[in-house]
Amino acid sequence: MNRTEEQAPAAADRVLGLDVGGTVIKSALVAPDGAVTGERRSATCPADGPDAVLAAVLDHAERAVAESRAGGSTVRAVGIASCGLVDEDAGTVVFSSVVKWRDVPLRRLAAARLGLPVALGHDVRSGGVAEARLGAGRGHPVVLFVPVGTGVGGALLLDGLPFPGSHWRSAELGHLVLRPGGEPCGCGQRGCLDTLAGGAALARRYAAARGAANDGAGPGVTAEEVARRAAAGDPAAARVWDEAADALAEGLLAAVTLFDPGVLVLGGGVGQAGDQLLVPLRRHLERRVAFQVLPDIVRAVLGERAGRIGAALRAWDLLRSGQTGATGTTAPAGSLP
Repeated sequence: MNRTEEQAPAAADRVLGLDVGGTVIKSALVAPDGAVTGERRSATCPADGPDAVLAAVLDHAERAVAESRAGGSTVRAVGIASCGLVDEDAGTVVFSSVVKWRDVPLRRLAAARLGLPVALGHDVRSGGVAEARLGAGRGHPVVLFVPVGTGVGGALLLDGLPFPGSHWRSAELGHLVLRPGGEPCGCGQRGCLDTLAGGAALARRYAAARGAANDGAGPGVTAEEVARRAAAGDPAAARVWDEAADALAEGLLAAVTLFDPGVLVLGGGVGQAGDQLLVPLRRHLERRVAFQVLPDIVRAVLGERAGRIGAALRAWDLLRSGQTGATGTTAPAGSLP
């Protein structure tokens, strides 16, 4: 039996993909063909402190692996997608303001706890991997994944693999400065796309537009509510929504100029607004475009499952690479599910 045959996954083989978010840890088992089973959730509880979050992640993973084995499946590797700034080469979460992690060697700790190879990645890049291989970007060699939720994220995928840049900061579209001297952003700059088109910005700008007599538009109004009111004919909501679509088009055109993607996949809660966002977004893009070729703009299809599925796909990449030492590593893919 040759090396390839020895490493060929059996029908019962699975990898575990985890998505570590600010409120929920989500996981799924993924088969070699990409089939997803065994999805589960548990609380992140960031208020309990960074050590408690780490324990929650490792406990969740350990339980999921044990349950899989009890059900007759063999978990061969683990993929983890984390929020924050992730150095995938070092296997470290450099910083996450959401869960208060700083320089956490998550890959090494998870590998030691589980006794399995571990691939560590960024949550947005992991979601992009899933959409590029199994979702709305499938069949396109260059995919730009843009989740628009509380803020605006981005991931560039080349042949199904994430392009993280030299310092793991590639495609941070939400922090393109579009309005110099504008509203302050959490990143320390002013006038970022996040402050114009993210969900938090939509809610804040709508409340400001309504003023003191805002008819229920004060604290607690969400971007989804702004969208609903805009569709119902609320002039302030319609104006704020269109301004956000215009700013998003401006940021996306900059990304198209740099990356020339074949498809642009919109995800996130705001990104899933359908034609209510896509129609004005395309209109503003077409108004702005010069020499660029506008890509197809489509909605993501995997939703909130994308992060954990993408993490699992990277775990399969790790196994296929043969680089499965005790600390794990993230390596180029072989054949893709």
